[in-house]
Amino acid sequence: MEMRKLASSVLLYLLLAVVFVLFTFPFFLVIINSFKNNGQILENPFALPTSYSFRQFRQAMEKMDFLVSFKNTLVITGVSTVLILVFSAMTAYYLVRNKTRFNQLFFSVMVASMIIPFQSIMIPLIYIYGAKLHLIDNFPTLLLIVLYIGFGSALSVFMYHGFIKSIPLELEEASYIDGCTARQTFFKIVLPMLAPTSMTIAILNVLWIWNDYLLPSLVLTKPQYYTMPVKMKVFSGTYMNNWELLIPAILLTILPILIAYLFGQRYIIRGVMQGAIK
Repeated sequence: MEMRKLASSVLLYLLLAVVFVLFTFPFFLVIINSFKNNGQILENPFALPTSYSFRQFRQAMEKMDFLVSFKNTLVITGVSTVLILVFSAMTAYYLVRNKTRFNQLFFSVMVASMIIPFQSIMIPLIYIYGAKLHLIDNFPTLLLIVLYIGFGSALSVFMYHGFIKSIPLELEEASYIDGCTARQTFFKIVLPMLAPTSMTIAILNVLWIWNDYLLPSLVLTKPQYYTMPVKMKVFSGTYMNNWELLIPAILLTILPILIAYLFGQRYIIRGVMQGAIK
């Protein structure tokens, strides 16, 4: 029996090791190829670099206008995430505390909207906001933030909804007795209790918005508004890609969000578990 348990444990760890290698190997390739030139990358992308120089990183930062694109990405991601958190928490709280047929139907429709692929609505969406309302030409950043709020609210409301149902109603009744209004009760009593779920939702939305390419590429048509993923287009040509600059640019783009994920991954697991159980 002991040998069987030991063998099972060894096989499990071997399987986990294989999965770990499969998931981390692409990132390892990005790191080692970021120090090579085009010839070395095309000759053998799996070989270690013969020398380590940050020249490619400096050139990539200059060509992609790193500071401007980083600022654009940071502003769009930060503002969109904060507004998604606030609006989704308020919506979920209202739907939980006001159980009418219309609210139940509204919640069901909102959850069902998550299965609609963006590719099926992107052409009419861009046509309406671009050709008809001209918001893409005049207010591209603001429009992009509004679209992110719309597309990100469904999952956020769903996660908040499950957690808010577990909050005792007696806490809110006590705050009303103490003289708090409904707004004060939400922001001073309910919202602080949603901190674990808020952290989870924030990290999930930051990962999504920071790495998104399709929606910004449709809305942001001027280079001064480009986010970091969209800015990658400057390294691609009609007949070839500038790999020695493209790969360092990819690494520069994913490093900030990778660091944020490593620090916040425990909140994702905790928040998802709490939302699922409650």
